[in-house]
Amino acid sequence: MKGRVLIIAGSDSGGGAGIQADIKTVTALGGYAMTAITALTAQNTEGVFGVHAPPPKFVADQIQVVLKDIGADCIKIGMLHNVGVIETVASALNDYAAGVPIVLDPVMVAKGGAALLENDAVETYKSLLPKMATILTPNLPEASVLTGLEIHSTADQENAVEDLRNLGATAVLLKGGHLEGNSVRDLLIEKNSVTVFENDRIQSRHTHGTGCTLASAIASGIADGMEISSAVSRAIAYVQKAIQLAPGLGKGHGPLNHGHTVNSFDNS
Repeated sequence: MKGRVLIIAGSDSGGGAGIQADIKTVTALGGYAMTAITALTAQNTEGVFGVHAPPPKFVADQIQVVLKDIGADCIKIGMLHNVGVIETVASALNDYAAGVPIVLDPVMVAKGGAALLENDAVETYKSLLPKMATILTPNLPEASVLTGLEIHSTADQENAVEDLRNLGATAVLLKGGHLEGNSVRDLLIEKNSVTVFENDRIQSRHTHGTGCTLASAIASGIADGMEISSAVSRAIAYVQKAIQLAPGLGKGHGPLNHGHTVNSFDNS
């Protein structure tokens, strides 16, 4: 069976981001979602109010038992909040997931502004994980942290291309949601090409979990055997519609409608 996605990420008790958004997305796109939970958060649409982390060994145990029994066609990595869990995940994937494509979403800051990656973990993250990734999916602030560059404009996006390539991932999707203006400009950076995806900005406060959702949608496509560019294109379309059809929940940054396309995309 194709479409098996192991999600290594944190939990969002509000259901809009993290593991919960990932499971909904993979399921909506016809895949089979499995999880290794790296952290529990007390979270809603207004912010993150607490983080509780299991021991790193237990994170590794989750990865090991799932991969040895069920296997995976793609792995999506989200929130890894400290050095111990980053090192543990990298080691477990080297041991049990050699050759499995990896979608790496560098979750560093929550939508409400709470830090989700400890400051002393950034260098460990950069040294171990991007080189393992089939595709890395940073937004502009995350790309700035990873490269040391200020990235605020379309010109800055272009100037960051080589530095992002040098992180070592096979491909990088530099997301443009933080750009000013009425359009969102994403760059898919591959070894010998840059593909621009430009779409109208949807004016909405219901954008909680867009990064998690996009990365998991890409992972679902790759797990189904899609080429990276096709998986990215479908994932962007999925997220756009999920924002447009958001249920309007919460007082802050509301969640998307993850279940809207259960029969709308061809996963063959």
